[in-house]
Amino acid sequence: MSKVGVFVCHCGENISATVDCEKVAQVASQMDGVTFATDYKYMCSEPGQAKIKEAIREMGLDGVVVAACSPRMHEPTFRKACTESGLNPYLCEMANIREHCSWVHEKSDETTEKAIDLVRMQVEKVKYNKPLQPIKVPVTKKALVIGGGIAGIQAALDIANAGQQVIMVEREPSIGGHMAQLSETFPTLDCSQCILTPRMVDVAQHPNIKLYTYAELEKLDGFIGNFKATIRLKAKSVDYNACTGCGLCTTKCPCKKIPSEFNEGLGLRTAIYTPFPQAVPNKPVIDKVNCRYYQTGKCKVCQKMCPVGCIEFDKEDEFITEDVGAIVLATGFDVLKTDFFPEYGYGKYADVITGLQFERLASASGPTMGEIRRPSDGKIPKKIVFIACAGSRDPAKGIPY
Repeated sequence: MSKVGVFVCHCGENISATVDCEKVAQVASQMDGVTFATDYKYMCSEPGQAKIKEAIREMGLDGVVVAACSPRMHEPTFRKACTESGLNPYLCEMANIREHCSWVHEKSDETTEKAIDLVRMQVEKVKYNKPLQPIKVPVTKKALVIGGGIAGIQAALDIANAGQQVIMVEREPSIGGHMAQLSETFPTLDCSQCILTPRMVDVAQHPNIKLYTYAELEKLDGFIGNFKATIRLKAKSVDYNACTGCGLCTTKCPCKKIPSEFNEGLGLRTAIYTPFPQAVPNKPVIDKVNCRYYQTGKCKVCQKMCPVGCIEFDKEDEFITEDVGAIVLATGFDVLKTDFFPEYGYGKYADVITGLQFERLASASGPTMGEIRRPSDGKIPKKIVFIACAGSRDPAKGIPY
């Protein structure tokens, strides 16, 4: 490629305020392989695009470099202009001298020299470009939503209601995420569960949604529009097809009770448990780490008490594959651990709690049935202190913003 055209945009004053655009064009005109170079105040405007089209036609350009803003903003614009002049659009490249130069430097000779270098790199790149033609690739019309919190739930419902198939994968035994833990929502102070649970039920009952709870994405292969997802279905040790969700097993479990993850450690649960009363699916799983049978080989009380015989101690993890064309990541957030806030005594003093723990205390379905009580002794506190924005704007914690 030997006939490259370089077009330098002032972007009003966004670029020209710190970059000598005329000099950039003048130096570019002397670069090896450059046949034509010019600058203009608004290269993306109709007159600016006309300059590009005219130069391509009159000078027989076989490559174009536009020195302007981010390719994300105007690359389609300039490639379309090239196409209209008979030049393959993939023989057009952009040098980002706005976000990568003028916006991050003061006005100086060095700033202009950097802009020249950015242009030089794209000139060398476009010399090796080859004409390309767009291709059409069949797309698997099925979406994978990773995460069953409110964001994943709404995404899945929106896609499913549009008539497309959805696979939802949630690593916990129930969908709902952190919103299920909240007492009320801002700014209307509506009951969080009242807003969330109908959507949870809609996901479970929607004909276009296949729900996998207590599952994780193990592997993802393929390419855009055509992915193959390998999903690990963790062994629940309960046959959900047979289970009626009666809850008898959870009341008869003799294992030592352990802190409930749903209640942020402020309440207790059994080794076989349903995360919370409105869980979807509303059926239990066995926590193998804390189950007496899995630890000692003795017990099986839940199996003996189950009226439908749905307890399966020998159940192993399963792997399934799903073909999907689009993926939504809605994996939510985690609360920072106690070692992040030693200055407040979090993790040292029982009555220093997180906002999410406070939500569980305030919730009518929480460990204190909605009464705010101190975790240390169960008494109602006389004073409560809120520490807002804990850890933010703190360079020492790696969060200077």
